[in-house]
Amino acid sequence: MTNLITQIIRVHDVETGEIIDRKMDDFEFAEYEKDKKAVAKAQLEEEKKAMAKAALFDKLGITVEEAVLLLS
Repeated sequence: MTNLITQIIRVHDVETGEIIDRKMDDFEFAEYEKDKKAVAKAQLEEEKKAMAKAALFDKLGITVEEAVLLLS
């Protein structure tokens, strides 16, 4: 399988100072894509939570700062 986007892995041996750049193999690329999707999903969930909180504060007619005061 050929990757449409070539991703590079950098290996840096701190003992020798040698730096090796190489292309990801298919397994590494699949894991990279899977991780990228998981991060995007987590970000979307966080955005949904933030929007729900903002809608609730608006519904209650209070600001975030006022909610913090109520919960402290």
